[in-house]
Formats: sequence, structure tokens, C-alpha cells
Amino acid sequence: MVVTISARHMDVSAPLKEFAQQKASKLTRYYDRIQEIEVIFDNAKESMRVEMIVIAEPGQKFIAHDDQGDAYACIDQCVDKLERQLSDHKKKFRNRKHPVTEDKRVMRRTGS
Repeated sequence: MVVTISARHMDVSAPLKEFAQQKASKLTRYYDRIQEIEVIFDNAKESMRVEMIVIAEPGQKFIAHDDQGDAYACIDQCVDKLERQLSDHKKKFRNRKHPVTEDKRVMRRTGS
């Protein structure tokens, strides 16, 4: 998994980069097929805006952004939003009940 941290209209300090890297790496607990996470800091006009983009394996893209508070609070809010999105996506595919076809029934009986 690759975590990319970039900024617009500002420079990102080392502690802020480390905090973002640490929080972003925790997202793999909720969905294990994450390939890339991009964290974008934007200090436009009067507020700080943080956007996190998660790219997962089957071409899925999850996006969260927040502009309330400072950069650390925005990162926490984005991670919370992405945790919910990723866990809901995982539940959607794990709890899906597929009908059992005739071929699968035959394979179960024969043990193949």
C-alpha cells in the first residue's frame, strides 16, 4: 500500500506528514484490498481542507474530505468517514447471499 501526501498553497510539516501516514495506514483494518491512499492538504483562503482518496483493488475509489478545524482534526474526521465507507463496502460484498446453482450442489455431494 502506497500513501501519498501532497499539499496545495502550503508546506506540510514532518509531524503532520507522520500523523497522516499513521492514520491512513490504519484503514487497512477495515478493507484489506487497499492499493493506494492519497492525502491532500489545501490551505485555501480562511480554512484548512483535507481530502483523502482511497483506491482499492477492483477499481473502487473512496473519497472523504473535511474542512472543519485544524489539519489534525480534519484528518481524524476523514479517517472516520473512510472507516464507515470501507466497512459498509466490505459488508455489502461479504453478506451477499448468492443462490446455489445446480453445479455447486453436485460438487458438494461428490466432495470435489
